[in-house]
Amino acid sequence: MSSIAPRQTRSVVADAPKILPDAGVENYVSHVLKTTKPLPPVTFDTLLSEINWIAVAVLTIPPAISIFGAYTTKLRWETGLFAVLYYFYTGLGITAGYHRLWAHRSYNASKFMQYFLAIAGAGAVQGPIKWWARGHRAHHRYTDTELDPYNAHEGFWYSHVGWMLLKPRRKPGSADVSDLSKDEVVRWQHKNYLPLIIIAAVVVPSVIPWLLWGDLRGGYVYAAFVRLCFVQHSTFCVNSLAHWLGEASFDDKHTPKDHVVTALCTLGEGYHNFHHQFPMDYRNAIKWYQYDPTKWFIWVSQQLGLASHLKVFPDNEVRKGQLTMQLKRLRETQESLVWPSDNNDLPVISWDAFVEQSATRPLIIISGFIHDVAAFVEEHPGGAHWIVRYIGKDATTAFFGGVYDHSNAAHNLLAMKRVGVLHGGVRLAVDDKAIPPAQRLKIARYAELSGSSAYSDQDEGEGLMG
Repeated sequence: MSSIAPRQTRSVVADAPKILPDAGVENYVSHVLKTTKPLPPVTFDTLLSEINWIAVAVLTIPPAISIFGAYTTKLRWETGLFAVLYYFYTGLGITAGYHRLWAHRSYNASKFMQYFLAIAGAGAVQGPIKWWARGHRAHHRYTDTELDPYNAHEGFWYSHVGWMLLKPRRKPGSADVSDLSKDEVVRWQHKNYLPLIIIAAVVVPSVIPWLLWGDLRGGYVYAAFVRLCFVQHSTFCVNSLAHWLGEASFDDKHTPKDHVVTALCTLGEGYHNFHHQFPMDYRNAIKWYQYDPTKWFIWVSQQLGLASHLKVFPDNEVRKGQLTMQLKRLRETQESLVWPSDNNDLPVISWDAFVEQSATRPLIIISGFIHDVAAFVEEHPGGAHWIVRYIGKDATTAFFGGVYDHSNAAHNLLAMKRVGVLHGGVRLAVDDKAIPPAQRLKIARYAELSGSSAYSDQDEGEGLMG
């Protein structure tokens, strides 16, 4: 082992990118923002020159054709069904192909399946694989920063389509796509992208309805352009809706969220918080009942021998992420509740002082704590006489089962009535119950755990013994 470690160290150092002089005090994002200037803001005078006209055409012409065509063209059920099926095909080209296969390498695909998905992705008209994956890798690496090409902090509209309409003020953060530059299918699609989008997006969905049931116009309108509008905005929702609607199930550091509505809109890409935490996992939905047709498609492809090496993040680590957020939400709930006074904040009272004050106040001792039960005497379920008989006395045995085995709720309520600690009290066998049930599993922050705990054995002793 000793002979291997130095060689590994030299290799890592040799392959590592050059470290900037100030890298020790700022990360890559802050360094880029500090050392590079963005393009000047878009003004009314510069608007026309700053518009990305190709993106504008792709995002406006299909809707225009769709609206006019749908108004003037009857929809046949055969064409409608085919349009939905073709929507799934071209949508999977993006979700199973562009996204999970090429952007994240979450599984391996046979050559046939790669071409199948590359053609399908072209039919969605969202750019070639390499360009799409480069932007998406930057999005994951620089989520919610100015180097994120579709930064959700810029607003829903911006992350949905706005980022494409104008030339970006900054280049997206750096992302390695050297693997895609060497990919045969990626290079083939890039070289033939224009004829592929014409064929896959317009010709095929128009011709098939024409040849099979004589509906060329319907195929052109519904299977080509209406379908294209739906599949584009379905994918765009991954950048917008998936960062806006739902909950952070695994981490709330960034904006991605999980929601079934987004999943329904995006062929299963709606469990986006999971995806951002475990981007190499071929799944978005991890439970069998969650909607993720892309996951099912990849799994079926594996059963048919078209896909392999499906990557799944260790379940133990996934559950840690879930537990982290569950504990965080519990902590927030915990901090919204009122808790008993800490042992060390209560005054230490002698027995004589306790007896003397009990003559004018309804004070009772239970497990070394002095309780003022004035507000509870008449509310006691067993009757006021059970409380009155122990005023000025030690009712520990009675409370802990001598008379009645009280519920957790009773223990919690009793703790809220503590007003002091008996000086010279003796620790009893039941003192493990001196901490009310609601506090025994209390969520503690790391800083609290690393310091002195209010519930350590030493603190309990000090609190009870004075």
